[in-house]
Amino acid sequence: MSQKPRHPEKINKPFSPIKKKPEWIRSKIVDSKIFFQTKQVVNQNNLVTVCQEANCPNITECWSKKHATFMIMGDTCTRACAFCDVKTGKPSDLDIFEPTKIAKAVQNLNLKHVVITSVDRDDLVDGGSEHFYKVVKATREKNPETSIEVLTPDFLRKGDAYKKILKADLDVFNHNIETVPRLYTTVRPGARYFASLELLKNAKKSNKKIFTKSGIMVGLGENKEEIIQVMDDLRSAEVDFITIGQYLQPSPKHHPLNRYYHPDEFKEFEQIAKTKGFLLVSSSPLTRSSYHADEDFRKLQDARNKQLECHQPQ
Repeated sequence: MSQKPRHPEKINKPFSPIKKKPEWIRSKIVDSKIFFQTKQVVNQNNLVTVCQEANCPNITECWSKKHATFMIMGDTCTRACAFCDVKTGKPSDLDIFEPTKIAKAVQNLNLKHVVITSVDRDDLVDGGSEHFYKVVKATREKNPETSIEVLTPDFLRKGDAYKKILKADLDVFNHNIETVPRLYTTVRPGARYFASLELLKNAKKSNKKIFTKSGIMVGLGENKEEIIQVMDDLRSAEVDFITIGQYLQPSPKHHPLNRYYHPDEFKEFEQIAKTKGFLLVSSSPLTRSSYHADEDFRKLQDARNKQLECHQPQ
């Protein structure tokens, strides 16, 4: 006869229960009709979006504006970052028709600005840089007036593979630093903090005309001083634009949420970052890498123009 467990209340108890969201974290729906039109374009072209795969809290608002962030090279990542909701495993082969599909979807949605990201593909010799290049090239050819932003992996141990992407005609090179260096071994174990910094620094060095961008999540267990240090490190790498957003724990199996930051704290981070010399800062609970990316690109252009005007000889 089997014995009853001594602690039945502990059976199937989540390892890291999800904290209740505060009232200031609320998704928005602007136009449900346009939302489903965007979804239709994505589905008809058999595309993957980070909006869906990463369970982004802004999907209803962004898709209601026909804004979607395309995720290339499949929906399966070779890494298992503790914060991310994208599935991990053995990826499928690259879709040779994906560049054409992305270009067509951008045209169908009439996007003025598009963000193209990807899963990590450590299984590929070049980390997928050649495929990235082809997607950007096809998108540019079919949509010459659309500004293009890439949000890339770190291409760790892939040498100069990242340089192939920079040969494409892109406007913004984005790579997220994600968190403070102390937390990398638990939050982002497959990556290296200083390798990510070096990638951003080299991207700017390779092409001074492009804007460089990076983002950090807060609420993972970092402190204020560490966040400020990341700001300084990113400015040392000549990053133009920093995004700061609240980490939202996807499930009890993911990295535990340490705490929710108040909107006033995000405003303080914004002011601090501006004093560091970033051209643009986006800091709020729902800020994400591609949230309002089209509007932010125009702000970046304006900020650079003002900067150039200030350096003009009188």
